Amino acid sequence: MHTLTRTVRFSLNPADDPGASLPAVNGFGGSPAMHGLGRYYELHIACQGEPDPVTGYLLNIKEIDAAVRNAALPIIALACREAPQSDPAMLMPRIIAALSQRLGELLVSARWNLTPYYSIEMTADTSHALLRQSFDFSAAHRLHVPALSDDENFRAFGLCNNPSGHGHNYRVEPCVALRLDPAPIFSLTDLEALVHEHVIKPYDHTHLNENTKEFAAALGVNPTVENIARVCFERLRAPIESRSNGSATLRAVTVWETDRTSSTYPA
Repeated sequence: MHTLTRTVRFSLNPADDPGASLPAVNGFGGSPAMHGLGRYYELHIACQGEPDPVTGYLLNIKEIDAAVRNAALPIIALACREAPQSDPAMLMPRIIAALSQRLGELLVSARWNLTPYYSIEMTADTSHALLRQSFDFSAAHRLHVPALSDDENFRAFGLCNNPSGHGHNYRVEPCVALRLDPAPIFSLTDLEALVHEHVIKPYDHTHLNENTKEFAAALGVNPTVENIARVCFERLRAPIESRSNGSATLRAVTVWETDRTSSTYPA
């Protein structure tokens, strides 16, 4: 079994823009390319199956491009023009249905990036959508286990065991499953408020080992990126379920401590 993914970039341009119909020549710019004060979006399409034994293709990517541009893009464009207050999650079942007509059972999921850090994803199970939004906070930490000797700590953590600690600009991305029947009562605004209250306020511009109970040097857990992801998940899970009356569930939290190192909990 193989999974093929394809990112399709496009802009929704003003209808009266004379450049709106010009062909796109820049893959990063998308097609249609941006003209005037357009809206830029991306759709990440995942398909799964067995490749054709002759061509080696699971699916020609041109078919995915055509499906997005001819079936999904018009749904988004119409909503932007006639119902700009629409919840993006409520458009996803129509987008999945339109893509499925073109791509069939090979379609696994579609993820709509409304910004580089905010997305809505849906699989064939159109009763739920996955909401993701990134946040950031700056904090210092020291990787240290009191039960280990100084030499053992240095062997385990190297320079990250510096007694004065060191800092990171952490990026945090919760993934929330929204129940869509009849409509989600948990919004991006709700998620923003809860993450600010339960993650950003207690951790931003702190020394995790010295200023927080979860990572306190004497009693807390070692503030590795793995443990930070788990603690953020545990801090957010109940508030999200409470705010949504159970219609939203925290699936996972991913934390990046650098652009090269991240941890997702639960996996």
